[in-house]
Amino acid sequence: MVIALDGPAGSGKSSTAKEVARRLKFVHLDTGAMYRAITLKCLRLQIRADNEQELHKIVGSTELCFCGSPPDTRIWMDDEDVTRAVRSDEVTKNVSDYCAPEVVRKILVEQQRSIGRQASCVCEGRDIGTVVFPQAEVKFFLVASDEARARRRQKDFCEIGITKSLDELIAEIRERDRKDSTRSNSPLKRAGDAEVLDTTSLAFNEQVERIVCAAQKCKSGS
Repeated sequence: MVIALDGPAGSGKSSTAKEVARRLKFVHLDTGAMYRAITLKCLRLQIRADNEQELHKIVGSTELCFCGSPPDTRIWMDDEDVTRAVRSDEVTKNVSDYCAPEVVRKILVEQQRSIGRQASCVCEGRDIGTVVFPQAEVKFFLVASDEARARRRQKDFCEIGITKSLDELIAEIRERDRKDSTRSNSPLKRAGDAEVLDTTSLAFNEQVERIVCAAQKCKSGS
């Protein structure tokens, strides 16, 4: 079974996906972390996002894997644990540019599908229900107000020692939304059969329970 969770930055996908995967004993597939890892590597090597030839070499030769169990799943890149590094401010600002090229998405989408074929998973991202797993049995599209999303980002950044104002984060989130929803390749959008879940004022346990119940109902065939 594949549970597809899509939505913009700060909508609650990651924390929700981790807990749903833990509750159901599914694999947690964080596609965003994969794109962030590629972004991190390109930034380190000073490879531009518009250099498709070099991007193809990098994505094709980079080994990505997830280790551990939810909620402590970690992402490794070329034998390096980059779980913390991929959440840096620099990666966050640049990931939309590096995940847009078709050459990047084509290779990573196939890797994601391969993982989904091997085990039941909770897959989170921006094009899961529309492109990666269009036949996913359970689909949700998570949304939240700009302010709520910015506050969540602010908390995440504080945990890694980065201080940003709410206004600055709201502006960054809106720009990220613009890039993700207007890119020509696999843009951020809700699948027609995905249920919208507004997490602005919803308690965390409530949103997790909604998804878990939907999965259990689907599994039972009722």
